Amino acid sequence: MTQTPPVNIAEVMSLGGRPPGSRREIKIIDTTLRDGHQSIWATRMRTSHMLEMIEDFDAAGFEHVDLVAPIQFDVAVRYLKEDPWERVRLMHKHAPNTTFRALIRSKNLATFDFLPDDVIAAWVDRLVANGFQEIGAFDGLNDVDNISTALLRAKRLGAETFGAVSFCESPVHTDELFVAKAQELIEKADVDRIMLKDAGGLLTPDRIRTLVPALKAVIGDRPLEVHTHSLTGLAPLVCLEAVELGADSLHTSIAPLATGNGQPSTQGIVRDLRALGYTVNVDDERIASISRKLLDITEEEPDKPVGVPHEYTGLHYMHQTPGGMLSNFKSQLEAAGLADRFDELMLEVARVRAELAYPIMITPFAQHVGTQAVMNVMSGERYKVVPNEVKKYALGYYGKPLAALDPEALEKILANGSANIAEEPAPIPPMMPSLQERYPDEDIDLWLLRAQFAGTQVDDMKRVMAEGGAEREKRMPTLDLITSLYDSTPAGRQVLRSGDLQITLEKGEN
Repeated sequence: MTQTPPVNIAEVMSLGGRPPGSRREIKIIDTTLRDGHQSIWATRMRTSHMLEMIEDFDAAGFEHVDLVAPIQFDVAVRYLKEDPWERVRLMHKHAPNTTFRALIRSKNLATFDFLPDDVIAAWVDRLVANGFQEIGAFDGLNDVDNISTALLRAKRLGAETFGAVSFCESPVHTDELFVAKAQELIEKADVDRIMLKDAGGLLTPDRIRTLVPALKAVIGDRPLEVHTHSLTGLAPLVCLEAVELGADSLHTSIAPLATGNGQPSTQGIVRDLRALGYTVNVDDERIASISRKLLDITEEEPDKPVGVPHEYTGLHYMHQTPGGMLSNFKSQLEAAGLADRFDELMLEVARVRAELAYPIMITPFAQHVGTQAVMNVMSGERYKVVPNEVKKYALGYYGKPLAALDPEALEKILANGSANIAEEPAPIPPMMPSLQERYPDEDIDLWLLRAQFAGTQVDDMKRVMAEGGAEREKRMPTLDLITSLYDSTPAGRQVLRSGDLQITLEKGEN
């Protein structure tokens, strides 16, 4: 593996740098193929994109490569019309030296409502059967009971597991609470690792200085990994501070799929860690090669932007909304002719979140809070319209809130929410037997997709795949372009030129 030239630490210190750390090794968990494009490209990286870079990923030296959470399945099926299970199998096939990881979202997976236990169990089984040996889970309320069964099942199947302590800022989200949740993950789920998951990019250097030592003190020799986002521009410093205080692994993404709404850039974090005296055994040339390929994609496809660093804003700490939702809010308000009320909406998000006992602004609760805030602003009367999911949240359908809801808000939610929602959730009946009966010619992977995607979405995906999607995902975008040009041109000789590159197409008569 190649590394950047040694850094002159004395020179760094003279420029205001920090004292060099020990030579201990810091591991890098790559997020480019999951959260990187989820945050910057709205999860629109195709399987063909991934296969272009897979050899570099396999040789880059990452501790793990983060590949899927439920949203990757969602977008693949509904928008890209790709089979996400086939993507998983292809990636494992072409990167035999890589440990890919999968993340489970509570009992929701890709839905907003809880799924039956047999679906969750089958999901874990199929993750392992399709190659994953590193599986973790998170819950938006840090309700460990919602994820412990899945984690224990993964562990019994031979996978290493990690439990996420989901971070946010609020009066109830104290260091003591996060420490208690880490201990609960170890006691109830026997996880092998703890991930400090800051989906909202809310961690600050001051907070990390108290939180990392507190977590390290109770998790024993289990690795502590830190996952944050660059929404306020503080993430790189947060990561470096975390390492100085004992964190073992950092989540980073390769620029240009980094910064902004995403993770800190791998290139910048690796450079700075080495400057501080840490050992980081990743291959810089492979990372640079991936970066060039990502840039090529952004140039070929205008809808895929380059990650741009965000300016610090204190308002973010009030509403704590993930970056991907902010653009949605803006478009919704513009469509309603209320674009000038964006700041008002953000303040309403903060108010609703406080009234709902400070749920962490990650899926699905970010959507619940955000939707209620939009309805409050657009209707002109707070809680006049209440989404079903908000009433279900208030009644404990998704787990127990960490504090009591605001009494006045709760009264309106219960009064104005759907009368068809029972005060207590009923047991969820098994789903897999009925899916097997309805689709006897399909396999369990497709049944699991049907459990989450209603209507014709899975059928539409299957149709596109049958029409050639499976072959297209194995090609390069450039080859797709050439093939398209060949098919659309008349017989004879065609020459394509770009700079020093020349491609000649010879097409005979049909």
